[in-house]
Amino acid sequence: MEECDNTETTQWIRNWLDGRSQRIAVNGLMSKGKPVMSDVSQGSVLGPVGLFVGDMGSGIECTLSNFADDTKLCGTVNMLEGKDVIQKDVDRLEKWACVNLIKFNQDKYRVLHLGHSNPRHK
Repeated sequence: MEECDNTETTQWIRNWLDGRSQRIAVNGLMSKGKPVMSDVSQGSVLGPVGLFVGDMGSGIECTLSNFADDTKLCGTVNMLEGKDVIQKDVDRLEKWACVNLIKFNQDKYRVLHLGHSNPRHK
């Protein structure tokens, strides 16, 4: 099997985002432009690249849902072992991202704790 070199693809995407800014208009008022830090390319911009993330959930025990550039990992913790299952899945996703030269935006990581007397594991 031929090894894939992602250097050109990565640079191509960087060039697509480099120097771009975004503004928002509400009720006729325009915001100041802010640099674009990430993007979900629209239309056929990435059509020829053929990115495939279908194997992202391989080996994941919890519920994994993906939509565009959003990934959610959901699990239930009734006992401490449940916390370990979720952590192993997070570790699997991080390993997958590293192998595939993809970075998750850790600034957007959130944990939602539900239930009474929840110990709020980190």
